[in-house]
Amino acid sequence: MALRKPPLSGAYGADARFTDFGGWEMPVEFDSIRTEHAAVRESVGIFDVSHMGEITVTGPDATALMQRLTSNDVSALSVGDSQYAMITDESGTIIDDTIVYRLPDEGERYLFVPNAGHDEEAYRRWVDHRDEWDLAADVENETDEWAMVAVQGPDAVDAVGSQTDADVEPFSWGEGAYADVAGVRSWVSRTGYTGEDGFEILCPTDEVGAIWEAFVDAEGCEPCGLGARDTLRTEMGFLLSGQDFDPDDEPRNPYEAGVGWTVDLDTEFVGRDALARVASDGVEEAFAGLILRERGIARHGYEILADGEPVGHVTSGTMSPTLGEAIALGYVPAALAEPGTELSVAVRGQEKRAEVVSTPFIED
Repeated sequence: MALRKPPLSGAYGADARFTDFGGWEMPVEFDSIRTEHAAVRESVGIFDVSHMGEITVTGPDATALMQRLTSNDVSALSVGDSQYAMITDESGTIIDDTIVYRLPDEGERYLFVPNAGHDEEAYRRWVDHRDEWDLAADVENETDEWAMVAVQGPDAVDAVGSQTDADVEPFSWGEGAYADVAGVRSWVSRTGYTGEDGFEILCPTDEVGAIWEAFVDAEGCEPCGLGARDTLRTEMGFLLSGQDFDPDDEPRNPYEAGVGWTVDLDTEFVGRDALARVASDGVEEAFAGLILRERGIARHGYEILADGEPVGHVTSGTMSPTLGEAIALGYVPAALAEPGTELSVAVRGQEKRAEVVSTPFIED
C-alpha cells in the first residue's frame, strides 16, 4: 500500500530525510537530530504532525459517548480546554492514547486526536459504540481535512504570539482557542509532546503551507523531524504508541504504563471495572526509566537483567542529547522499578550496567 503523504511534503526541502511512520511518509530529520533537539530545548522548533488523526464528535450525546470511550473525565472540560486520556478495551488494555479537545459550539463538540494510522480504527470504534448504545452523536473522521503543526520551545510563545491575532501568552496548558495564524483560521492549543512550552496548531489541510512558511522563514523556527521528536519525548518519559504500549505486541494497562493519572474511576468507560481491580490489587510490572552506567545504547526489544537473569525489556532507548548519557524506558517487575535499583541491559550480547531513575530524565 502506498504511504500517505502529509500536505507539507512538498515544502520540506531537498535535505529532508523520510521514514514510514504509521503508514505515513514523514520527515525523520531535516538538519540533524542533535541540532533539531537543541533548538526545541533552547529556542524554538516546528514539527509537522499532520500524520496524527482528527475525529470530531458532536450532538446532544457527544459528552456521553466521549465519556464512555476515554479514561479521563470529559465532563470536567470547559469549552476551549483539552485533556490527555487513554482509550482502553474491556480488559483495561490501552488501545491508543489521545488528546481530547472541547471545541466552542452551540452544542457539544469534541475533537480527539488518535495516533498516526489509528484514525479509521478509532472512527469505527466510536460509530459502533454509538450505535450499540443508541446515542445521538455525529462522528466524523476529518483526518484528511486537518493539518497540524507543533511549535515547541522556550521561545514558542513569542513566535506564535507574533503570528496570531490571539493573545496566547496567558493560555494555561491544554487551553486553546480559534485564531488567525499567518492569516489562516486555526485552532491553537497550548499542548505538545516535547516537554517544552509550546503550541499545537490545527488548520485546513490546503492552507498549512502558509503557516509553515511563516514560522520557518519569518520566525526562524528550526524544522524538526520525528527523530528529534523521539529523543525529546524519551527524555520526558512520554509513551510512544506501538512501542511503549501496543494492544497486540505490548499490551499494557495505564497503571503499568505509568499513566494511571489519566484514569478517572468515578466515570463509566470501557475498561473501567478491570482498571478498578488493577488499582486495588497493584501491578506486577511497571514502566521504569533507566540510565546506562556503561558505554552502549539500549534499543527497543533489548533484555533488562537482574543478577544476570532476564527480568524485563526495553521499549524505547536513545542517547540523550541533553544529558549526553544513554537513557531507556521499559517494563520490569514492580519491585525492581524503584529509583536507585541496579540492573543491566543486554546491548548486542554484552551486559551493561544500568540504574533505575525517576522520569522525566531531565528537569520538567
